[in-house]
Amino acid sequence: MESTRQQKIARLIQKDLSDIFLVYARQSGGGVLISVSEVRVSPDLGVANVYLSIFPDARQKEMMDRIEADLHSIRGKLGTLERHQLRIIPELRFFADETIQKMEHIDELLKH
Repeated sequence: MESTRQQKIARLIQKDLSDIFLVYARQSGGGVLISVSEVRVSPDLGVANVYLSIFPDARQKEMMDRIEADLHSIRGKLGTLERHQLRIIPELRFFADETIQKMEHIDELLKH
């Protein structure tokens, strides 16, 4: 169970990363939407697991690879935004959120 502090930091990181990815998606080529669906912070506040929804699905792997390559600069931008709230910026780990694809698959199965 997450503590109140973990939840507050997760919401702060989610908001700031959403702003960062809004600009990032525009710069990396049109037609891509990146949303931060969930952030989970470890109990020691040292690691943040970030779940991203990327639309369209066809560009998901390409964008995840690009985000992993730019991890250092994304963490730096996050540090700039949160320098007054957090003493240490957590290590970021990005994962593709496949909830929508799973829901569509279940929907398709239920139709038949």
